[in-house]
Amino acid sequence: MILNWLAVYLVESIGGLCMSSAIVSLFSGCGGLDLGFSQAGFCTIWANEYDKSIWETYEKNYPETVLDRRDIRSIPSDNIPNCVGIIGGPPCQSWSEAGTQKGIEDARGQLFLEYVRILKDKQPLFFLAENVSGMLHKKHLHALLSIITSFEAAGYLVTHKLLNAADYGVPQDRERVFFVGYHASLKKRFNFDLLERVCYQPRNLYDAIWDLRNSAIPAQEKNKTNGEMCQFPNHEYMIGGFSSHYLSRNRVRSWDEPSFTIQAGGRHAPMHPQANKMIHADRDKFIFDPDSPHPYRRLSIRECARIQTFPDEILFYYRDLSDGYKMIGNAVPVALGSAIAQAIYSDLFESNKTENVSNSLPDKTFQLSLGL
Repeated sequence: MILNWLAVYLVESIGGLCMSSAIVSLFSGCGGLDLGFSQAGFCTIWANEYDKSIWETYEKNYPETVLDRRDIRSIPSDNIPNCVGIIGGPPCQSWSEAGTQKGIEDARGQLFLEYVRILKDKQPLFFLAENVSGMLHKKHLHALLSIITSFEAAGYLVTHKLLNAADYGVPQDRERVFFVGYHASLKKRFNFDLLERVCYQPRNLYDAIWDLRNSAIPAQEKNKTNGEMCQFPNHEYMIGGFSSHYLSRNRVRSWDEPSFTIQAGGRHAPMHPQANKMIHADRDKFIFDPDSPHPYRRLSIRECARIQTFPDEILFYYRDLSDGYKMIGNAVPVALGSAIAQAIYSDLFESNKTENVSNSLPDKTFQLSLGL
């Protein structure tokens, strides 16, 4: 049972520096975007995540952040603290090419409207929203324009762009669309060209996971975790067969290439680069090379986390490996989140670039609703 109670959250408890860069995280997952923004100088003071399989992971890794466990649709805006920014990625299944493609017509697609509701009520200086590239499909054009219009009606000047994480120091091909909005009172828009002015060294699978190549272990029966028996935290991989869809294309990238996209499911995890690339046997059919010098196996949960640029200090808690793969696959790569956050922080908060910023900071006392 979740008990809700209001508590006074004093700025002095988190420090004045955090106060001036306080952000709120919606649809937080295991905190990839939150960690990226933290690396850029922001401080996540409050987060919301409804998936109970993620709570332990989030709370143990980010103990200074208040995690509200309620369904976002049931959280009044006045239960959320004031902040300078709101970040988050509403569930993507409604827009994903591998999902329902129902878009805004699906209940999960409508969670974007909850994001807009909170944004309209809280009026932070900026927001960032992330979602899958499928959102840009022409079948969703009307819904996309409607969402942008809703952001603008909430008081923001909005820009959006499709980014590939591989261009920002992430060892993975991963395309996602990002929306960044600046409050209309700032009279400026975020310019994604700010990201292009920084040189990011391309990274591959060798850079990310070579040192882990000999220590992964298979999951327990029914893909249960090995827990502390793992030689390296979370370094265990899902076992079991492969679907015809999975075998419809090559699933192996070489050590000198970036990974395929890390997806939110262990069954679809890419193969480890120790094996040869799969052989094209027929239309929509690939097979494992019988002459491969090393066996085929899925990437481990820790390897997926490395590829998503989570540091090894971030630990993932689960009983079923499927939950571990899901939370990591749904995350924004930390390095990509950090790159965007650095651009926003520099644009709005450094060198007194925005005169209105200091006058728009939150009050010194917040009313928080804590979900326990």
